Amino acid sequence: MNQIALPLDWPVADREEDFLLSESNRAAFEHLRRWALWPVMATLLTGPRKSGRSLLGRIFVRKTGGRLFDNAESHDEEALFHAWNEAQSCRKPLLVVADAPPPRWSIALPDLASRLAATPQVEIGPPDDALLGQLVVKRLGDRGIAAPPDLPEYLVPRIERTYVAALEVVDVLDQVTLSHHRRMTVPLAKRALEEAGLIGRARNRA
Repeated sequence: MNQIALPLDWPVADREEDFLLSESNRAAFEHLRRWALWPVMATLLTGPRKSGRSLLGRIFVRKTGGRLFDNAESHDEEALFHAWNEAQSCRKPLLVVADAPPPRWSIALPDLASRLAATPQVEIGPPDDALLGQLVVKRLGDRGIAAPPDLPEYLVPRIERTYVAALEVVDVLDQVTLSHHRRMTVPLAKRALEEAGLIGRARNRA
C-alpha cells in the first residue's frame, strides 16, 4: 500500500547559509554587502519569485538594522514613501523588494515614483546551471532527502531554468519518496518527473 503524501508547510529559510550564491545573484549580494557606501540609503531589489530575494532581504535587515518592504507592490504607497524619507534622515538602509522596477511597477503616488526613480536597483537573474542543481539538492536535503551525486547532472539539462521549476521538481520528488518509501535515485526521479510533465518541456533560456 502506498502512503498518501500530504503537503507540509516547510519552515521558512532564514539563515545566511540558506542563500546560495552564484553568478545569478552575486551582483545583488555584493551591492547589499556594501550598504554603508550607498549615496542613497535605499535599494530596489528585483528578480523572479522564489529566487531567494525575500531571504536575502531578511538576512540584510538582520545584519544592518534596516527596514524591508517585501512584495512592495502590495504595500501602501504612503507608508513606503514615508519609510524612504525616514531611511534618508536616519541613515538606516531601506530595502524594497519587487517583481520589477517602475515603470513596469505602476505607482500612483508621484512623490514615491520620483524617489524610487532616484533609488539604485539591483536584480537577481534566472538561475545558472550550477545554481539550479544546487537549489534542487539543498531543498531536497532540507526535507530530509539525500540526493544521489548524479541527480543534478541528469536534471539540469532537462528542466526549465527557473526557480519555480526547481521548487516544482523538489515537490514531486518529495512526494514520490514519501509515498513509495524509497530513497531517491535518478531512475525514480526520471519516472516521477516524466509522469508530472516536468521534464521534456523546453527550457527557459531568456
